[in-house]
Amino acid sequence: MIINDFKIPIIKKGVSSVSSLKDEFKNKKIILFGVPGAFTPTCSEKHLPEYIRLYNSFINKKIDDIYCLSVNDEHVMKSWLVSYTDGEKINGIADGNAEITKYFDLISDKTKNFMGFRCRRFAMIIENNVITNKFIEIEGQYKVSSAEYVLKRI
Repeated sequence: MIINDFKIPIIKKGVSSVSSLKDEFKNKKIILFGVPGAFTPTCSEKHLPEYIRLYNSFINKKIDDIYCLSVNDEHVMKSWLVSYTDGEKINGIADGNAEITKYFDLISDKTKNFMGFRCRRFAMIIENNVITNKFIEIEGQYKVSSAEYVLKRI
């Protein structure tokens, strides 16, 4: 699957700007991981912190950048990322309208928990806009999208 040319808010080092996802990923090998929501328990206590902790290990394996996608607006994503020590190592993608989430067919109905429609938990390795590996969680689990799991598969 090839990355479509979405114009979306991308947060880098606490600064948000609307950019082309296709241009952002061009000529790079990146990790893109997705979470159901910023400031939610597993996302905040495990998923994002593990990618921050293992950031240098990914860089040592020739990963250019790491991006975290969530169906949140850019203000929530920015606040969430800057709330972590070293959170600026991870770039945020604010998929507030779930456009990318729908494109990847990763929509998750969380309406029974009053969270609306969110993104399923996932991770992908993308090289020059082509997905080379994807790891999609079974609903309610946290295993194959973890930083440790993905790192072992590079």
